Amino acid sequence: MAGVPNLCGLILAAGESSRMGSDKALLPWPPPLPGTVAPPGPTLLSAAILAFKPLTHLVVVVAGNNSQSIGMTASTCGALMIRNLHPERGQFSSLQVGLREVLSRGCNSAMITPVDCPPLSPVSLERLCDSFQGAKAKGIWAVAPENDGKHGHPLLVTDEMIARFLDAPVTSNAREILRAHAQRVAYVPVPDSLEKAGLNTPEDYAALTAKTPPSVR
Repeated sequence: MAGVPNLCGLILAAGESSRMGSDKALLPWPPPLPGTVAPPGPTLLSAAILAFKPLTHLVVVVAGNNSQSIGMTASTCGALMIRNLHPERGQFSSLQVGLREVLSRGCNSAMITPVDCPPLSPVSLERLCDSFQGAKAKGIWAVAPENDGKHGHPLLVTDEMIARFLDAPVTSNAREILRAHAQRVAYVPVPDSLEKAGLNTPEDYAALTAKTPPSVR
């Protein structure tokens, strides 16, 4: 990790998960075999924290009204949990709350993911971090994974992109800000499929479970 900016992991987990019917942060990950019930164990949140920890100086989890239910997971996995007091404002508000905490902790860059995007493999995450080294010196403010024409998470951002996110109105979204600075964003090919990004409904989770190779479980 020599030469990598002071990188902080940031996991956005403040959503209500209304369409899923249960907190997405606590869904079992790796997923159970189809037709079976998962025993208590790793979750999407714990998997994301543990994937980020070897590559970052600190992992911050942004919770909302679910802070009590996910607090133990965050603490047990060694992450710092903070609360978005107004999660009803949407995910961008959680991003801004989290990035302010990142800066207050002395970090100057962040590796960001929504909790409902299962973590990439260590190989892919290390490839992203390698590409992020020296990014700012090359005029790049953000690095994201790409596979088969699809883009996904995590998004690695320098202080320049953090400033753009924090300067934007809370009604903005990260995608439109990245689009406005497209020439500052680099996409890095990774071996992982990015089709699994974004789980919103039980059907999404069931479909992903059916596609997940046994080796991941």
